[in-house]
Amino acid sequence: MARGEGAEQYSATLLSVKPLNTEIKPAKLDPFYASIILFVGRAWDAVTDPTVGFLVSRSRWTGIGRMMPWILLSTPFAVLTYFLIWYVPPFEEGKVVWYLIFYCLFQSMQTCFHVPYSALTMFISTDQKERDSATAYRMMVEVLGTVLGTAIQGQIVGGVSNCPDETEHVNSTNSSRVNVTRASLDETKKAYLVASGVICIIYVLCAVILFLGVKERKESGRKKSEPLTFRQSLWVIMTHGPYVKLVIGFLFTSLAFMLLEGNFALFITYALGHRKHFQNILLVIMLSGTLTIPWWHWFLTRFGKKKAVYFGISWAVPFMILIVCIKSNLVISYLVSVAAGVSVAAAFLLPWSMLPDVVDDFKVKNPDIHGHEALFYSFYVFFIKFASGVSLGVSTLSLKFAGYMTGDCVQPEAVSLTLKVLVSPVPVFLIAVGLLILKTYPIDEERRQGNRKLLQQMLDSEADSESESSELGSSM
Repeated sequence: MARGEGAEQYSATLLSVKPLNTEIKPAKLDPFYASIILFVGRAWDAVTDPTVGFLVSRSRWTGIGRMMPWILLSTPFAVLTYFLIWYVPPFEEGKVVWYLIFYCLFQSMQTCFHVPYSALTMFISTDQKERDSATAYRMMVEVLGTVLGTAIQGQIVGGVSNCPDETEHVNSTNSSRVNVTRASLDETKKAYLVASGVICIIYVLCAVILFLGVKERKESGRKKSEPLTFRQSLWVIMTHGPYVKLVIGFLFTSLAFMLLEGNFALFITYALGHRKHFQNILLVIMLSGTLTIPWWHWFLTRFGKKKAVYFGISWAVPFMILIVCIKSNLVISYLVSVAAGVSVAAAFLLPWSMLPDVVDDFKVKNPDIHGHEALFYSFYVFFIKFASGVSLGVSTLSLKFAGYMTGDCVQPEAVSLTLKVLVSPVPVFLIAVGLLILKTYPIDEERRQGNRKLLQQMLDSEADSESESSELGSSM
């Protein structure tokens, strides 16, 4: 399954659509109301993510596992709410409420799916190497899903809207903007609905494959502990130093790559003038990321995860600087896209690969507390969504102040400058801050292997105790 951020970005796009023809009624939401909807959705996430994580951690084991029921039950509702986000209701009054309700419902259903789906890594194996391999495979398929979603959305929607290439109007005497309305808004709305329908079908198919292909392993031999309250659970998790440093460090680096990813299409279109190539360039980034994830998995197993973080995330920095320092060049743009994809792969894979190590470290430090894996993952999912929201907010406000006009094929020079700042200096600064924080992350390879041995000893000891108790009970 592709991650939730892609769908959220597409939803945000629809909420900001403006009419190109005043005789046709599109979504036509004022950017202010669109921002309110997105802000409320993020605030709602702040409640639902840890709440769902806590509820999942308290769920009982069923015949199909503890995570799988959440995934199966949330899927149809997630599909329905996603489709309704793209549907333009036939009324004007209350349209804001319509999008607000279904956007928040979609966020909730995505949380009910994504938190247990992510935490499944901890329940398919207790071996660190197997979990790392499963994480690499999962992230490769997720990036591939993002590629598929981008291609579907871009090809279906892009086929009904058009703007002339820069060379077609470079000699025009008009000093402001060029608007082209070759496709009616009715056709555009239909295209978005068709694209969302196709993505919904893929969503369901992926959920079915997940259910049929992945089996949870029930932990055996674990001592039963008194369940913690919600407040106690939050406290013990958020005071675990390695987890806090990992989350904050990757919050900065994730924000950097989200700013780059979220504004790169506009940068390619308006700053570099490659309007006809921006969809292909985005696909190159994602394909590059997909193909290099196995290589990053080999790198982290060979040299360690912290070294992979430093090398993988910093790899994109020189190319971020290069793309804004040279004049428009299509070949260099594609080369930078390939290089950016390599770092995007590292940014996708490494946080999820390091998170199980933090959970293992927590288990070693707190041997009497069990069953909180989902809560660790829920907070990490929340911080990813938080970074996505901050990225979207910063980009929207920056472009608004620069004079960006939705639907216009030519933008003011200030927009080009703003886009250059959003895809280079700001991400480079955020990456530097994130890597400095991750430098203090204490779980290196030696500590990770030590935790693995301690956990195995704990499991063996508990299994022996349970076996002795069973033998004693049978002899009485």
